[in-house]
Amino acid sequence: MKEKGKKIPMILDGDPGHDDAIAWVLAEASRRSDGIADIRAVTTVGGNVTLDKTTYNARRVCTLIGLKDVPLAAGAAHPLQAELMNAPSVHGESGLDGPALPEPEIEISSLSAVELMAKVLRESREKVTIVSTGPLTNTAVLLLAHPELKKKIERISLMGGGVGFGNWTPAAEFNILVDPEAADVVFRSGVPVIMAGLDVTERALMLPEDFQKIRELGNPVSDIVYQWLEFFYKFHCKLGYAGAPMHDPCAVMVLLHPEIFTIKKYHVEIETEGDYCRGTTVADVRGTTGKEPNADCIMDLDRDAFAAYLIEAVGRY
Repeated sequence: MKEKGKKIPMILDGDPGHDDAIAWVLAEASRRSDGIADIRAVTTVGGNVTLDKTTYNARRVCTLIGLKDVPLAAGAAHPLQAELMNAPSVHGESGLDGPALPEPEIEISSLSAVELMAKVLRESREKVTIVSTGPLTNTAVLLLAHPELKKKIERISLMGGGVGFGNWTPAAEFNILVDPEAADVVFRSGVPVIMAGLDVTERALMLPEDFQKIRELGNPVSDIVYQWLEFFYKFHCKLGYAGAPMHDPCAVMVLLHPEIFTIKKYHVEIETEGDYCRGTTVADVRGTTGKEPNADCIMDLDRDAFAAYLIEAVGRY
């Protein structure tokens, strides 16, 4: 992982999604203030909802936060092999239900997501980090279609999986379950991976008192983020959560503030078969296989510091 404070060229790839949107709020706040997040492109993928909806949501989020000077491209509408599954029960029918967002002021690139990702990698003098907060389909296709560009990827920081448990099935987390074949490509690629799995993301809670602090910031973005958190919390409150779990922001926050996270190096493989365990991220926590670690798995965090940094970031708008 890069030393804290150094500029990080990055591609934001996701399927917004309330927590994807907040992750992008966090990244853009860094870009406009300390300059650590150097956002080169935004790409979308089918996941939480269908590709047309995630792309529309991405354009609205980028318009809201002022991320209008980087290209945005639509990516894979379907997983590599399986049928697409969605999560409207979590994010609503639009994928980003709740507050009204501005209509898009950013156009969709004529390039596909993979073409745009490849272009950014080729043209960058520095290695680029891919921040994936949705299914890994775009990133997998990039790796398969352009193996020569692996050397231009610094790392893939992803939200997905879990060492201990799943959330969409007892064993599998949603993003990985949507496209386990793509995840398998990524974890076997040899490119460094940071895995922000459920082990940490379900501890990255924004509590109701944190919502109020964001509301009190009094800027147009903070008002929307407050409403996103309220919407997300209503779903999770029914499941017994004390706050809104910030799954996707962990994949950005670990790049900006790695010191607040506890990270373990494990060899992780993806279960692509099975009646009960398809989509499971199987981490060799005891070194049983003797295989070298291929992922930095985030296992814990300083929750108070996480919340404080996120509130501070929203205040930059």
